Amino acid sequence: MQQIAIGIDLGGTQVRAALVDEKGSLIARREELTDVDGGPDRILSQIRALSDELLAAVNPAGVAGIGVSAPGPIDTVSGIATSIPTLSGFVDFPLRAELQQRFPFPVSLEHDGIAAAIGEWTFGAGRGVENLIYVTVSTGIGGGVIADGRVLRGRKGMAAHIGHMSVVPDGELCPCGNRGCFEAYGSGTAFTRRARARAAECSETTLGRSGDDIHSRDVFAAARAGDALSNALIDEEAEILGRGFTSLIHIFSPDMLVMGGGLSNEFDRLQPGIQAYIAQRAMPGFKDVRIVRAALGQNSGLIGAAALVFLAESVRPDAPSLVAGLR
Repeated sequence: MQQIAIGIDLGGTQVRAALVDEKGSLIARREELTDVDGGPDRILSQIRALSDELLAAVNPAGVAGIGVSAPGPIDTVSGIATSIPTLSGFVDFPLRAELQQRFPFPVSLEHDGIAAAIGEWTFGAGRGVENLIYVTVSTGIGGGVIADGRVLRGRKGMAAHIGHMSVVPDGELCPCGNRGCFEAYGSGTAFTRRARARAAECSETTLGRSGDDIHSRDVFAAARAGDALSNALIDEEAEILGRGFTSLIHIFSPDMLVMGGGLSNEFDRLQPGIQAYIAQRAMPGFKDVRIVRAALGQNSGLIGAAALVFLAESVRPDAPSLVAGLR
C-alpha cells in the first residue's frame, strides 16, 4: 500500500494541510485563514477539521503519520510552544501532546524554517546535496540548515533562527525586541518600509503616486517600468541579503543556499546582486556557493512537514526504507 503523510503548515495568516506521498507529490490540499485570536483550542480544531477533509478521500490505513510545521520559538524536543508571538495563547503550550491527543497517527513537530529546509532538501532544489541553507525572506526572515547530510536542530531543536543574527549594532528595532537583526533590514517588511519612506521624500518616482500603500510587488513593477528609485531600492535589498547570506555561508559552508518566501517571487531580479556581493566579499573558497530559488515555492514548509513522517519512518529498526531513493 502506498504510504502517505499529512503535512500541516501553521502560519500567522493561514493554516494549510496536505496529503503528500513518498515522492513529495501533493495529492490534495486544504487551507483556511488562521484564527489568530481564537486561542490554541480553536487553532487545533482548524487543524483537525482540515485533516478530516483530506482523510475523507483516502484510506486512513495508508497514512504513516502527521507532520506539523509551526512558527517559533518552539522547543521541539519537549514539544512545547515556548512563545509564538503571532498566535494568541501559545505560551508554554504543549503543542505536540495536544496534537497527539487529536490524531490516531504519530505526530512530528518542527519549526517552520527547519521544515522548509527539509522540504527543499528531500524533494526540492537541494535534493542530493549534503550541505544546504534555506532562507525564507518574507514578512520576516527564517530558515534551516542541513549540515553533513543531517538536519541541524541544536539545543531544544531551536537552531537556525537566522533572521535574528545581528548585522547592525544598535540598529533598527526588530519584532523580536532586539535591535539590528538581519530580519529588521532584509525582510520583505523592512524592504516595504524603506520603499514607503524613500518614496515620500522623492519627487521623481512613480511609487505611491496613486495614493495607495506601497507593497513590495509595486516596487518591482515600477522598477521594470524604469523607475530609478525602485531599482535603487531593489539593488540595496540585494546587497543587504548578500551581506547576510555571506555570513551564513562563512559559518555553515553549504553546497548551496536556497531562497524562499515572498521576495523569492522576484528572485531573478535579486539574484544577480546577491551573487555579486558574495563574489566580492566572501573569502576564497566560498565565492562559488550558488544562490538558488526554492523549487517548492510556498509549499516548502508544507511538504517538509510531511517529509518529517517519512524520515522518522526510515530510521525505525523494523521499518522498510520509506525514503529509499530520497535520502
